Amino acid sequence: MSQERVEASGRPAAAGAASGAGTAKAAPVPEAFVSLYAKQKKIYARSVSGWFNNWRWVLVWLTQLVFYGLPWLDWNARQAVLFDLGTRRFYIFGLVLYPQDLIYLSALLMISAYALFLFTAVAGRLWCGYACPQTVYTEIFMWVERRFEGDRNARMRLDAGPWSFNRLWRKGATQSVWIALSLWTGLTFAGYFTPIRELLPSALALTLGPWETFWVLFYGFATWGNAGYMREQVCKYMCPYARFQSAMFDKDTLIISYDAERGDPRGTRSRKIDARSQGLGDCIDCGLCVQVCPTGIDIRDGLQYECIGCTACIDVCDGVMDKMKYPRGLIRYATQNALAQHQTPAQMLRRVLRPRVLVYTAILVLIVAAFVASLALRSPFRVDVVRDRSSLARIVDDGYIENVYRLQVMNATESVQRYRIGADGLPGLAIDGQRELEVAPADARWVTIALRVPPDSASQAGPGAHAIQFQVERLEGPVDAGPAVASEKSTFVVPR
Repeated sequence: MSQERVEASGRPAAAGAASGAGTAKAAPVPEAFVSLYAKQKKIYARSVSGWFNNWRWVLVWLTQLVFYGLPWLDWNARQAVLFDLGTRRFYIFGLVLYPQDLIYLSALLMISAYALFLFTAVAGRLWCGYACPQTVYTEIFMWVERRFEGDRNARMRLDAGPWSFNRLWRKGATQSVWIALSLWTGLTFAGYFTPIRELLPSALALTLGPWETFWVLFYGFATWGNAGYMREQVCKYMCPYARFQSAMFDKDTLIISYDAERGDPRGTRSRKIDARSQGLGDCIDCGLCVQVCPTGIDIRDGLQYECIGCTACIDVCDGVMDKMKYPRGLIRYATQNALAQHQTPAQMLRRVLRPRVLVYTAILVLIVAAFVASLALRSPFRVDVVRDRSSLARIVDDGYIENVYRLQVMNATESVQRYRIGADGLPGLAIDGQRELEVAPADARWVTIALRVPPDSASQAGPGAHAIQFQVERLEGPVDAGPAVASEKSTFVVPR
């Protein structure tokens, strides 16, 4: 057991851990002296079952059903979620977004950030332990590995033994499933940018374009490498969240904690003896909490940045406590204040609604409300105006002053729309030429518009740039499709 702890965490194990006597620990090796480039011992995580593990698998199924399933959903005879970079259209069910709608992406990032702050302040690394793609795919790959190579001890024996037919076919089967799953993941990722019903036949016929080929292979390789081999290295050394999470923790944050007051002194014992009479705590020093940890740490050493909050140690420890007929919760979700002050669960949960959490919640609610309201009030079409810089203003027939503009009308609906263009802002301002146009579904159309002002109005306004406004009115479409008129400001130049 002592050797396993050194290999897993890079720190010396507790003195006497192998014998179960005492709790004295050797001085830890400073992290600065542990090279990140030193060869890392492979971690053989043991399988675990329990309440938290079931929830983790629920999240695995939910996230993967969404990821793998969304590209295959249809909406209005097209892919429901498609980020078409070629036409610069983003389709999200009934929404059609243009590059000009980047503000919505910014809002989503802000919502994600504040949700992360809120959940971390309340209960630590919930995202890392349950929904992070690295955690999810590592869980799936480890499940495949166990199906072919066995649980922890079997895998250790297999890797330590010589190459044989048994080892070859088990390793080969594991790699085959890993590679197939990785390639399917890469194909699904590319299917969010190229219609997947076109992408899959092209992939089977080996006729993918260069960019699709690159992203399928790149994303597939990243999945295979990260979930199959790098695993805890990604969480410990590559992910920045592990490093700055402490800024979001306080003494009332729910974290996975070992109750040292109850568990120490540690030691092995028979289930028939009274541990207290032997001067022992509830921890039997079985080391299972270390064996099930995907990052190889010992939670009994206290909070460590390597802990991803997966709760595997809670499930396995609760199982041991059941067998020993001890109360559950030797390792549990608790706060530092709750452990130090012996708070009841009710007292601990009341501290969840503290100022920091309330501020995060209020900001998150405001941003989400503004985001939803903006989407609800969003116009189904947009207008952009570009001035003709080659000729800002000119005098035409009968002394009229003319300015030329290029209008881009973007139809964000999925039906053909007709629009009428108008302008105001100066007396006598009128459009010379086409006033109505038709735009195809989810398309944009440029139209050249010439505005004219009569000589007397131009003299009255005086030389210079004058504010005007274009109005584009939707002539057809459902009443509940949003605002029927879109406006865009511009200027009309009267020459000197």
